[in-house]
Amino acid sequence: MWRGLWTLPALAARGLRRSCSRQGSGAPAPSSGATIFALSSGQGRCGVAVIRTSGPASGPALRSLTAGRDLPPARSARLRLLSDPRSGEPLDRALVLWFPGPQSFTGEDCAEFHVHGGPAVVSGVLQALSGVPGLRPAEAGEFTRRAFTHGKLSLTEVEGLADLIHAETEAQRRQALRQLDGELGRLCHDWAETLTTALAHVEAYIDFGEDDSLEEDVLERVDSSVRGLQAALGAHLRDARRGQRLRSGAHVVVAGPPNAGKSSLVNLLSRKPVSIVSPEPGTTRDVLETPVDLAGFPALLSDTAGLREGVGPVEQEGVRRARARCGDPSTGPPLLTRARHQYHLQSCLDALGHYKEARDLALEAEALRVARGHLARLTGGGGTEEILDVIFRDFCVGK
Repeated sequence: MWRGLWTLPALAARGLRRSCSRQGSGAPAPSSGATIFALSSGQGRCGVAVIRTSGPASGPALRSLTAGRDLPPARSARLRLLSDPRSGEPLDRALVLWFPGPQSFTGEDCAEFHVHGGPAVVSGVLQALSGVPGLRPAEAGEFTRRAFTHGKLSLTEVEGLADLIHAETEAQRRQALRQLDGELGRLCHDWAETLTTALAHVEAYIDFGEDDSLEEDVLERVDSSVRGLQAALGAHLRDARRGQRLRSGAHVVVAGPPNAGKSSLVNLLSRKPVSIVSPEPGTTRDVLETPVDLAGFPALLSDTAGLREGVGPVEQEGVRRARARCGDPSTGPPLLTRARHQYHLQSCLDALGHYKEARDLALEAEALRVARGHLARLTGGGGTEEILDVIFRDFCVGK
């Protein structure tokens, strides 16, 4: 009897993995036969520019631009003369790399061209690739989306990659790397495993509750694991605001009476003369903003007019703006991905609350299934197309 019971967590876990599969997430699979290409290293003059391709025509494209020479060994750089396959005109002498799928960033066949970073060279290589049959320019974020679709990255890892690309401070970089390395995904996986086991035990009790071989405390152990999970989720949610602030930056409003040293403080922290400093009261009459890096944490400092009464109309408007800014220092909406994390974790916690309130085993099992579903969607299972579109559109072309 217990042999059958202990196989239930494994069966349920397989069901969870199926619900988390990338193909079922709502992200469209790459079009059959479509190979994409783009400049991946950013616009502008530079020493070396990286152009890459992804898709089944990557190998033929690499051969076409290297006069039909054999593909280089996988993941090894080779120096090749690049030429336009239509005219035969030399384009550049460059390093080329070959990444056969599935051992590549996207999971597909990929090629990279490390060319000199002059605009004419980059434009020439891109034009040559556009003439290769089966190739088309990539859309923003399409390389990363293909990596997600092929299971190379979970959705939380994709978000970590986006954060890393946009990181401006050391603290942002460290947090982004932790998420890109799968720390949040692994945590959600552990939580999901706890729910899988709890759900399996509840369903086993429903099916075999009258069997004498079923241990009497099985439901008590489920209750204990759910309580532990509730505590962990609650602690993570309480810390979510700090993570959001690290990603989007804190808005710090410097306010107070005239000549209190507000402008001097802003200039000191920003290390530049943002505000005029004068012994005359009322020098600052508008809100002056400047971004700063405070020990690795991003912040937007706002210098404001001194708060006082009985002044002229211009300074009164400055005081009004200062009071308004003090009333809402966290202007701007939170980033969608952080809101998505909080939504699914809070929904999972709410479902566990329904489990505790349920007086029927079937309702308890359903609450555990709902909670597990929210954890699956957090890492990419069952995500809607609209959410995926917003996440991937924040990437640049070529990433």
